[in-house]
Amino acid sequence: MNHKDFISIRDFSPSEIQYLLILARQVKSHPTTYCDALKRKTLAMIFEKPSLRTRVSFDVGIQQMGGFSIYLSPAEINLGKRESVYDVAKNLERMVQGIMVRTFAHEIVEEMARNASIPVINGLTDFCHPCQAMADYLTMWEIKGNLEGLKVAFVGDGDNVAHALMFAGAQVGAHVWVASPRGYEPVEAAVKWSVERGRETGGTCHITNDPAEAVASADVVYTDVWASMGQEAEAEKRDKDFRGYQVNAALFHKAKRDAIFMHCLPAHRGKEVTDEVIDSPQSVVFQQAENRLHAQKAIMLELMKGEFVKLPGLVELQELVHV
Repeated sequence: MNHKDFISIRDFSPSEIQYLLILARQVKSHPTTYCDALKRKTLAMIFEKPSLRTRVSFDVGIQQMGGFSIYLSPAEINLGKRESVYDVAKNLERMVQGIMVRTFAHEIVEEMARNASIPVINGLTDFCHPCQAMADYLTMWEIKGNLEGLKVAFVGDGDNVAHALMFAGAQVGAHVWVASPRGYEPVEAAVKWSVERGRETGGTCHITNDPAEAVASADVVYTDVWASMGQEAEAEKRDKDFRGYQVNAALFHKAKRDAIFMHCLPAHRGKEVTDEVIDSPQSVVFQQAENRLHAQKAIMLELMKGEFVKLPGLVELQELVHV
């Protein structure tokens, strides 16, 4: 791979996404192999939006590979207000070896990547959540044994998580269905890209307003909160608009008998999902959460390893995980 940053799954080829997933499985299976791979390297973690899983997985991940992390809160940076994105990028590139940004506007991460000479990782923007999707498809692969041809049904807001699932699904040849209320569908540009990339890989992307259509015979049923961070003022309206989009037992049973349930968490139980679904044996939400650690370790390894750390290539990794 020849990429400096991890901003969107769209920036990579299908084989590069496959490589990162294989590397993540290798890192998960043999963590001690990589315990010094990022020795003495430092990751700056910029959080304009708080998070449990993103902070812990990046913090623990780089430490498990011999590096360090620095947490930077909104009060310390306040991107674009207290200090320009350009100035932050130029300061950090002289002090650390990588930057993770979890923020609102996607343009902030893109601007950071343009101006920083060191790797920049998108920890979440309002447009997409690529690290989450890598963990999601790693989880599907572990459980289902294959990604090509899987039907992945996302029920809820066509937001950043839906976009990332669509992008990654198109890269691996999955069939992604997104069921959203009218006015909440994924953005047209995201759908268009996913459809076009799917023509190369055998993947497809379908948008519907009917949850039952999306979930029918699905291998994976996925949902997310109806009101994300920054949308609290819309919560009451969204609760009404999404009333028919709850993943409950009746809807989940329209999927395949061996379907799995996924949620990027945190979950609002009793709203987008019922306890009987999220706590069922078919729910893999905590395996999915753990895989944030392994997927992001693979991303950091690939971007931050430097010229002196040699990692296995795609063929060697395929042999190690018996693809």
